[in-house]
Amino acid sequence: MTRCGVVAVVGAPNAGKSTLVNALVGQKVAIVSAKPQTTRTRLMGVAIHGDTQILLVDTPGIFDPRRRLDRAMVAAAWGGAQDADLIALVVDAATGFSKRIEAMLDTLKGRSEAKVLVLNKVDLTEKETLLTLTVQLNERVPFEATYMVSATGGDGITDLKLALAERMPEGPWLFPEDQVSDATDRMLAAEVTREQLYQQLHAELPYASAIETEKYEERRDGSVAIHQQILVARPTQRAIVLGKGGARIKQIGAAAREELSKLLGRKVHLFLHVKVKPDWEEDRSLYREIGLDWVE
Repeated sequence: MTRCGVVAVVGAPNAGKSTLVNALVGQKVAIVSAKPQTTRTRLMGVAIHGDTQILLVDTPGIFDPRRRLDRAMVAAAWGGAQDADLIALVVDAATGFSKRIEAMLDTLKGRSEAKVLVLNKVDLTEKETLLTLTVQLNERVPFEATYMVSATGGDGITDLKLALAERMPEGPWLFPEDQVSDATDRMLAAEVTREQLYQQLHAELPYASAIETEKYEERRDGSVAIHQQILVARPTQRAIVLGKGGARIKQIGAAAREELSKLLGRKVHLFLHVKVKPDWEEDRSLYREIGLDWVE
């Protein structure tokens, strides 16, 4: 008897949702950054426990949307919870209770799906604080259970995976055993480059940047050639990404190429260039490229 179900992983930006999904899957499927709102679209990670396949929908962090891109991301987050067998609310235990979490709880209260609470980063939090937070959150929403984990350290991940598996309905698996994500290689390539942008430039590069894969070409020798545009809003941002004498973009390209070669299991030729496009957030085709729905 096999089981298969969908778990929507929701929470505020920087709660550690992508790190948690990677830990449950057992390998990297979602990009991780200390920068808030790193995840932009719904991304599914496929975890297996015994005869059970758990489809983990890693959603963008839910926040107060100000721009079109923000609204599209928040729509994707709640859209990722549609038709889920279970919603897992991930809360950064080290940060604790906030107005943002309160707003999410108000929305969750009205949803019919089964819900569990996952307190993350418990290794950075006092036990007393954890107990108080657990009571606070459960008073507002009737969670079926509360789990305490450290997605980075691995504490509590095995128990959480078992608990999620037990809550999945009976049914056939929807993905082959060796598939860990629903992301296409093309989408994965764009995400890996974006991750390197965030990791190497930190606060220097504002949130307003995107990666567009112009060409993804399989070569006869088994390697793949990927041509990508890094879109930024202003010429000053282009200069930051390029670096002195093009040094920074070379470093970004080298790190992304190495990561992609590991993930795709083949040689990767990566070609990056930077384009100033002030209105890229108003480009409908780019939303399709990064897996978001256009919202008015």
